[in-house]
Amino acid sequence: MKRIITFAAALAATPALAQSQSADLMTSLYIVSALLVILFFLVIAVAVYTLRVIKLITRQIQGESAEAEQTSQSYWARWMEKLNRSVPVEAENEIILDHEYDGIRELDNHLPPWWKALFWGAIIWGVVYMIVYHVTDSLPLQIEEYELELARAEEQVRLYQTSQPKAVIDENTLEYTEDAEAIARGKQIYTTNACGGCHGAEGGGNTIGPNLADDYWLHGGEIKDVFRTIRDGVVEKGMPAWGKSMSAQDVKDVTFFVMSLRGTNPPNAKGPQGELVKYEPGNEGAK
Repeated sequence: MKRIITFAAALAATPALAQSQSADLMTSLYIVSALLVILFFLVIAVAVYTLRVIKLITRQIQGESAEAEQTSQSYWARWMEKLNRSVPVEAENEIILDHEYDGIRELDNHLPPWWKALFWGAIIWGVVYMIVYHVTDSLPLQIEEYELELARAEEQVRLYQTSQPKAVIDENTLEYTEDAEAIARGKQIYTTNACGGCHGAEGGGNTIGPNLADDYWLHGGEIKDVFRTIRDGVVEKGMPAWGKSMSAQDVKDVTFFVMSLRGTNPPNAKGPQGELVKYEPGNEGAK
């Protein structure tokens, strides 16, 4: 677990390390893939050899002629026989052991070279794997790879949020402050998009839109409610979804401007509509 924390911390601190680790993982993947391909061809060779041996034994049992047997000794068969180093049937008397069991004699045959090569290759591979993954920690184990991927994903999210700090706004954690710059930008956007055509230039409302300066709200008076109403709109009431044409930051600025209108009592303001949400400075949205 200590190695896992070290891997994740190093990657979160330096994004370049994540790329290096990814390159190492790809190299390891290529090596494993190459070994699997070699193993695949070895298995195919063994299968072909086995089929060839069965075919030769069948021909011998059927008593094929010497000419047919000589023809069957193709280059491939001779090569496979050399690879296997098998003793011909006619020479088995030379390797028969002295003891017998119930009339059954035993031949002093040895394992074929290809089998020994695979056996020693598996041992060498196991030793290399143990050293690389468990002794020197040159490559991460599966759980460490998982932790690395999580850390890299978190780093990518952090970098994205850092590069676009104003594009990621969570209305559930949004809090209103008397930010003069944000309110000024919101007022400019409010004017540019002709929001006053429905809500009045000073937010007092008119025959179409409700009053934004009192404590009565049709769709919620908390800042998160106002933010969502501006962003998503209320199509059935003629309120467009400004989030489709505005950035999240612009919607936030307009929200701050609307919240700043509460209690301003503009002239010729429209009468109350909706639910009363008492406004208290520093605790906006309290009912």
